[in-house]
Amino acid sequence: MKTLRTRTSHVLTVVLMLLGVMTAATAQAQAAPQRLAASTTICSNSPIPAGWVVTSSYSSWGCPGTGVSYTITDTAGQTNLTICSFSPKPAGWVVTSSYSSSNCAGSGVAYGFHSVANDTNAGVCSMSPIPAGWVITSSYSSSNCVGTGVAYTLFKITTQTSAVVCSFSPLPAGWVVSSYYPSSNCYGSGVAYSIRKA
Repeated sequence: MKTLRTRTSHVLTVVLMLLGVMTAATAQAQAAPQRLAASTTICSNSPIPAGWVVTSSYSSWGCPGTGVSYTITDTAGQTNLTICSFSPKPAGWVVTSSYSSSNCAGSGVAYGFHSVANDTNAGVCSMSPIPAGWVITSSYSSSNCVGTGVAYTLFKITTQTSAVVCSFSPLPAGWVVSSYYPSSNCYGSGVAYSIRKA
């Protein structure tokens, strides 16, 4: 009798311990945030996570209310992507080309998108975001930039103390214009600035 009672007690202890371990593992799994895959599909009215871009959009019966789905892609670890023109544009990326695309329902326009994290100069379309610490050194007409037809040459000046830029270039904090003059290298304004670090 004593042996049976002892065995039952041991079995009950083991079962309770296993239940405790399983409960703890389940709680940890529920608490851990779900990591999205490198690309995924969402409805167009869903929030787009920071650092992600829309690489295609299309009609979808699975998205009531909008009828449109997006394929979104994480920019982490990427250097070049094709995105839809209405996509969010993370900092440090530029638009290198634009063109008509049936893969972007809603705008019909796609952009070539490039990370300048390891670059010191870049050719971009005029609708591109200009990264912090970069300036426009020239502008010219370009058939690679559907929508504006104008491209810019960008230069990173974080290690410089002076530069020549187009008059419509952003000026980084702490920089001033020291002179200006006519320039055929600045399509659109025809004026260039000499700038220097104050």
